[in-house]
Amino acid sequence: MVVLEAIRASNKRIATTFPQGLVAVFVGATNGVGEATVLQFAKYVPSPRAYLIGRSQEAGIRIVNECKALNPEGEFTFISKDTSLMRNVDEVCEDLKRQETSINLLFLTIGTMQTKIRTDEGLHYPAALTVHARNRFISNLLPLINHATALRRVVSVFIGTLEGQVKMDDFQGWNMKLMANRDHAASITTLSLEAHQRENPSVSYIHNFPGVVRSGITRGTAGPLLTALKTVFRLIGPLVYMPSKEAGDRHLFLSTSAKYAAGAHDPTAGVPLSNGIEVARGTNGKAGGGVYSIDASGESAKPVVGQTLAGLRSNGMVETVMNTIEADIQSALATKVSA
Repeated sequence: MVVLEAIRASNKRIATTFPQGLVAVFVGATNGVGEATVLQFAKYVPSPRAYLIGRSQEAGIRIVNECKALNPEGEFTFISKDTSLMRNVDEVCEDLKRQETSINLLFLTIGTMQTKIRTDEGLHYPAALTVHARNRFISNLLPLINHATALRRVVSVFIGTLEGQVKMDDFQGWNMKLMANRDHAASITTLSLEAHQRENPSVSYIHNFPGVVRSGITRGTAGPLLTALKTVFRLIGPLVYMPSKEAGDRHLFLSTSAKYAAGAHDPTAGVPLSNGIEVARGTNGKAGGGVYSIDASGESAKPVVGQTLAGLRSNGMVETVMNTIEADIQSALATKVSA
C-alpha cells in the first residue's frame, strides 16, 4: 500500500515539480472521485487550467467556485454535456482543441449502474459512458496530450485489478450478470488503454479501482439486486466510505507521481519518487510498463491479473476490443438523433 502520508508528501511537491499552467480535463467531475480530485488539483497545482465536464449545471458551478476559492490564480471552466452521446463527446473535444494546444491530464470517471437503456445513438447506456465515451475522449485528445511537455497522463477510474474474461458475444453487456460484466468491462478498459499506448507510448495510462467512495453512480438504478445494494450502502456506507479528501489525494497522486511513468526513461514522469515508493509494475509485468491496473491502495494488480491479460493479449484481444469499440462509435455517429 502507498501510505497516505507519502501520498500527501508527494502532492505537496507538485508546485516545485511542474511549471505553472498545467492543463487538465476532468470528465465526470460533478460528484464522487472526479469532484474530490479536481478540488485537490486546484489546491496543489500552481495556476492550472482545468475543464470540468458533467451533466449537472448546478453542481458544476458550485465546484468551479470552490476551485476558484482554493486557487484564485487558476482557470476553471465547467462544460455541461451528456457524454453518453458520441457526437457530444466530439463537440466537447473540438471545443477543447480550439482553446488548448496541449493537455497534461485526462481524468475519466463517467459511469453508471443503470442498465437496459439504449442511448439515442443506439448504444447500451452504461457501455456508452464507461467504454465508448472514454475511448472517444482519449482518441480525440491524445494529439494534445502528446504535445504536453511537463506531464502526459490518462487516468480512467473504474474497476482496475478486476480484469477477467471478455465476452465478445455480448460486448456492450446487455444480458450479462453483474459479476461477469464487471470482469468483462475491466478487461475491455485495460486492453483499450494498451491499444492507445501502442500508438502513443510517451503517455502513461492508469486504470484504477477507486475503493468505496460516495458518488452518484447508482442514480436511477432499479431491480432487486441493485435496490438491495443501495439499501445496504445507505446503512453501512458511513462506516466504509473512503473520506472524500483522501480519495482526492490518492487520485491526484495517481495523476502526478513518477510511480506511474510512461516508461523507464520518461522525461515527463511526474513528481520524483521518495519515501521508499517504487515505480509501479505495468500490465505487461515490467516496472514502468506505461499501462497500469491499480487497486485502491495505489498498487499494481496481482500477477494472476497479469496472466489473464497476457492470455487475452496473445489471442489478439487488444485489436479485437479496439476494432469493436471503433465500429460501435462509428455506428453511433451515423445514427440520426431526434432534435
